[in-house]
Amino acid sequence: MASVTSATPPGAAGELTAGLRGFREVQRLAYACAEAVAAQLKPGVTERAAARMQREWLRERGVRDWFHLPFAWFGDRTAFVNFRVPLQFFPTRRELEPGMAFILDMAPIHNGYTADIGYSGCLGLNPVHDRLLADLEAHRELILREVRERRTLREIYADGWSPLWSPYRFSDHPPQPGLWAVEPHLGFRGTGAKFEEILVVTDSKDPQESAFWLDDDLPHVRRRQEEKAA
Repeated sequence: MASVTSATPPGAAGELTAGLRGFREVQRLAYACAEAVAAQLKPGVTERAAARMQREWLRERGVRDWFHLPFAWFGDRTAFVNFRVPLQFFPTRRELEPGMAFILDMAPIHNGYTADIGYSGCLGLNPVHDRLLADLEAHRELILREVRERRTLREIYADGWSPLWSPYRFSDHPPQPGLWAVEPHLGFRGTGAKFEEILVVTDSKDPQESAFWLDDDLPHVRRRQEEKAA
């Protein structure tokens, strides 16, 4: 499952650089919120309470508008098990328990910029969750590589069982220049994990500049780098 949103970067080259900085700052703010809230989670906290904690943290830092309000999912709800209608995505009274995976998701608007992020964590040890996080890192590399190759959204979805974009005919075109909120999500045995961050696509002929993640200083990237170093 994934959601993708595109937005054309504003203006000329100088304005684009300033614009990208604005999007990066709000994305970092959202991830800082996710890390702060995750650090406060403990057994008995509900999804609704976790969503409220995100809202309050961001409002204290000047956020007054939202692309969408914060979500929180615990346990098998992180895998979106049996989700059929949009209302099922809203936070519930489900309580967090030891060993449970959780996902925090928010999309604040701040200083005229927005970001849509997803943060995965676990309250204690969960080997399935650890494996999903490792698999997601491979998806992050695959997505960037194949976007730079100008593969169609439909092909990227189909290659390596990547849950990105869609398999339908309307996705049978390369990613267009703009900012894309990319959200690969994996679920296995009632446990889910995902990340969500901004991918920048340009019309540059240089492969390295034709597509790049807006920021590599994000929790899931740092976590993987630390694991490799260890």
